Amino acid sequence: MTTTTPTAVSAPHAPAVRPHADELLPVALMFPGLGDQYIDMGLDLYRTQPEFRRQIDLCAELLKPELGLDIRDVIYPSRAAGEGAAPEPRPNGINLRKLLGRDAGAKSDEEARLNRTCFTQPALFVVEYALASLWKSWGLRPDAMIGYSLGEYVAACLSGVLSLEDSLTLVARRAALIDTLPPGAMLAVSLREEEVLPLLGAHLSLSAINGPELSVVAGPVEEVESLERRLAEKRIAVRRVKSSHAFHSQMMKPIADRVTELARGYTLKPPQIPYVSNATGDFITAAEATDPAYFATHLCRPVRFLEGVAALTRGTDRILLEAGPGQTLCSMVMQHPNRDPAKNRTAVASMRHSYDPQPDTAVLLKAVSRLWHRGALLDWDRFPNATLTDALGAHNEAHRSEASPALSATEEKLAEIWQKLLPIESVGRYDSFFNLGGNSLIATRLLLRISRAFNVKLSLRRLYEVPMLCSMAEAIDALKSGDDAAPMKSAPEPVTADASSPSNTTKPRMQLPNGLTITHQNEAETLHFYSDIFEHRSYVKHGMEIAPGACVFDVGANIGLFTLFAHTEAKDVRIFSFEPAPPMFEIVSRNVAEHGVNATLLNCGLSNKEAEAQFTFYPRSSGMSSFHADEAEEKHVLRSIMQNQRHLGMADVVDQVGDYAEELIDARFEAVPFTAKLRRLSDVIREHGVAKIDLMKVDVQKCELEVLEGIDEEDWSKIRQIVLEAHDVGNRVAAIRALLERHGFSCIVEQDEMYKGTNIHNIYAARNGR
Repeated sequence: MTTTTPTAVSAPHAPAVRPHADELLPVALMFPGLGDQYIDMGLDLYRTQPEFRRQIDLCAELLKPELGLDIRDVIYPSRAAGEGAAPEPRPNGINLRKLLGRDAGAKSDEEARLNRTCFTQPALFVVEYALASLWKSWGLRPDAMIGYSLGEYVAACLSGVLSLEDSLTLVARRAALIDTLPPGAMLAVSLREEEVLPLLGAHLSLSAINGPELSVVAGPVEEVESLERRLAEKRIAVRRVKSSHAFHSQMMKPIADRVTELARGYTLKPPQIPYVSNATGDFITAAEATDPAYFATHLCRPVRFLEGVAALTRGTDRILLEAGPGQTLCSMVMQHPNRDPAKNRTAVASMRHSYDPQPDTAVLLKAVSRLWHRGALLDWDRFPNATLTDALGAHNEAHRSEASPALSATEEKLAEIWQKLLPIESVGRYDSFFNLGGNSLIATRLLLRISRAFNVKLSLRRLYEVPMLCSMAEAIDALKSGDDAAPMKSAPEPVTADASSPSNTTKPRMQLPNGLTITHQNEAETLHFYSDIFEHRSYVKHGMEIAPGACVFDVGANIGLFTLFAHTEAKDVRIFSFEPAPPMFEIVSRNVAEHGVNATLLNCGLSNKEAEAQFTFYPRSSGMSSFHADEAEEKHVLRSIMQNQRHLGMADVVDQVGDYAEELIDARFEAVPFTAKLRRLSDVIREHGVAKIDLMKVDVQKCELEVLEGIDEEDWSKIRQIVLEAHDVGNRVAAIRALLERHGFSCIVEQDEMYKGTNIHNIYAARNGR
């Protein structure tokens, strides 16, 4: 590491005077729970910090008998793969990994393995314990701690309640028990605890209270989805939590007694460092910490983090240091109602979020700098001089930059938005949205306000890449000018986004088998669509046709392949294409412009009323995006497709995924929510003076009946042919067929062999006497 000596450092150790520090402050450690883990978390520290590496290696050796593998291979798979590993052979036919949104190669399997509960929990414990040990080697002596869910086990270990070896075996065995339970889901909601409780019913549980208006609900997948839909209809902000199970809910009760028995097998000692209990929201007592039954209570009761932070800051002004991936806990602390900005209480993150392109070491050094300048009570004489010099140098460089010109117009307007969303009185150009208390749920609201204020679509991934006010403003200005791929001068170089990400500003390109070159989202999915539309001609079967001069409506355009098909099928075709998802609308717009299609593009969905609704976009499986996302049903569809492929002689396609099928299916549900506009078809017909619709293709994932209900009686006669994909939920296929026949259509209903065992059918409707 190359270091320079900034003017603030005048001796081998720390300078005598610290800016902004009237008194030394104690430090409390915070340990996050599941949700922010990612492949290679802390890899830079593993390579550069001997103490961090030593603790990771020690924990890995202690865990081998329990896990039957080296946890380092799970956290840092490149360590195991080494250089020159042979590439995965490319299979024939459709690559199901890509179709499910995972690039071929080891990375997909590695992420799936890390996200298995039996590995996630030990991995997260190991990384957090190692990071805390690194801080300890630098002189940190926390006077208190708080852990979130699994993070409380790290606090208990550091406090001496459990030895390191016992902590690791208990965490691993507890995780293995959880892995035997049915899957569940978790939902973050912007409601107070007393507002959530009446919504739970018999099967849902309050899983966490993270803020005054931020709670988490957990339970069976279908029950969580139902609540999500109900809250979305009421325009209440919600966000799915990345989780395999319904943690801290009644779904944990079947293993509660076994967790108690596990804990009974270890020596439990009174805590030597005070730490807060998730179960009570107050400092744990010696009686609780040494009671084996407490560990079952902790498993099943909600995490009372809101009350825990209040206990942690009651009567003592502490600096709160987050020791784990991301900055979720820091964000919740910054939103806490007891926070007193006048005392300048600080919450500091010391490991990057998965979206953050900065090196781990850079994030850690920024944390060192903030601790120094906020007056952290640390043994600075034990701190490596080069590390301290680097940290203070980075801090001083940032403060010298504060003398830069006044905020730009975009920065001023953006700062006003931040101030309305965050509990802050002022914003500096180099302030980070997340350091000021922003989190993923607030970030979603920020994106909506940016869209309204600046008329641009900033992606969530891009927001994480440019969290500083100045760099976020530059990103907005670049979007406004149409130069959305312009580098950010004030921020680190952004990481290259996956081609399947909706935020990738440089969309991938490919040449289709018929010679057309297009912009697309996912190669395997695009080839699947191409085969269906161009080769099998699925939308012009049973006498359906597109004649020269026809008017075609493409409802659910996706990347625009059917729009291109209609354009190439006959001369002088006029097309209206509807696509509600902004990433897909961007792609279809590019494809239409590149090929000179005579198309009117509408960034909206169709329904039976004018409205706005939450649209769940799956960047890794865009064709299943929907206004009515249903995880259980869609998983069933994918499983059925795999089974049908085997029956149709395509076993090699299914065998590609092997033991990872379920993990890959789960990966397809990584979602990006959008608030999308809905319009009525008849309103569009009148607005654009449409006299006839020769063919209307409808592929809208369970919204097909609502599309047809948006047609006024006087407009039905204008429509000659309709081809739609229908999901037979609640006898919907029969209802659609009856509606079409009532308006003079003859119908053919069929189910593709690939969809046997699902509720998906195709309906071909042609007007009688056409």
